[in-house]
Amino acid sequence: MTGPRIGTVVWPMQSWPEAGETWRRAEELGFHHAWLYDHLAWRGATPWYDAYTTLAAAAAVTSRVRLGTMVTSPNFRHPVPTAHAIKTIDHVSGGRLTVGIGSGGTRRTSDAGVLGGPDWTAAERSGRFAEWATLLDRLLRGPETTFDGEYYSAREVVSDPGCVQRPRVPFAIAADGPRGMRVAARHGAGWITNAEAPGREPSEVVRSRLDALRAAYDAEGREVGDRVLLTGFTDEPWLESPQAFADLAGRYGELGITDIVLHWPRPGTRWDADTAVFERIAADHGTTADRG
Repeated sequence: MTGPRIGTVVWPMQSWPEAGETWRRAEELGFHHAWLYDHLAWRGATPWYDAYTTLAAAAAVTSRVRLGTMVTSPNFRHPVPTAHAIKTIDHVSGGRLTVGIGSGGTRRTSDAGVLGGPDWTAAERSGRFAEWATLLDRLLRGPETTFDGEYYSAREVVSDPGCVQRPRVPFAIAADGPRGMRVAARHGAGWITNAEAPGREPSEVVRSRLDALRAAYDAEGREVGDRVLLTGFTDEPWLESPQAFADLAGRYGELGITDIVLHWPRPGTRWDADTAVFERIAADHGTTADRG
């Protein structure tokens, strides 16, 4: 079947080896990509395992599905060790890693402020995000990076042997505002949104954001890359039935969305769903359907 590619968010709440079975299952079901939230905790949920360590393990037990962070946060990660982890996972996975990057959340129950110090203003959060992505880009391109920014610095960091993917691992930038869109246009091979905007129709939210994204890319003289919609934060019935998914996917595909990400069903939460429906959607729209 044609239409947007599909992926899933795997909850980092299982210990190994149970978690490994979930990642293998994501590949078997035919998802094009599988993602992991990058937090120390998320909205108070526990246990909550580390994203980069888990992705390295997931890379070792899969061979086809693309892997990524949804999304890496400047709240508690510095670009230098993050770049080192990214290169390692890119090698372990054989070049299947995409790094989602966002400005970081503001919830104390997740990871905002966990390193101490004053709370970041909106302007500082935006500035840190832009500088963080700029430095990470340079670190992954190499061969050696020295950088003195307002928020981050690096001194003679050697990148050899670099990433499997050239010139570096691709970035997918989560951004809805003007400055974030400029970061996406400058550094992103992809863009992530979730359509959440209280009081507004989700499809119209995405339409307006796509228009802004195209304008930002035009200003940079670049072509827009992948456009990823993370579902599960609106009232749209993505996992109500295979037909409901197909109808929504078709609608967003017409708007210009290239990839749709579903949450792995999680009982007792707003992301609860019939596993049979979830698996049927993967069969109908995943890599097996592409080959069929």
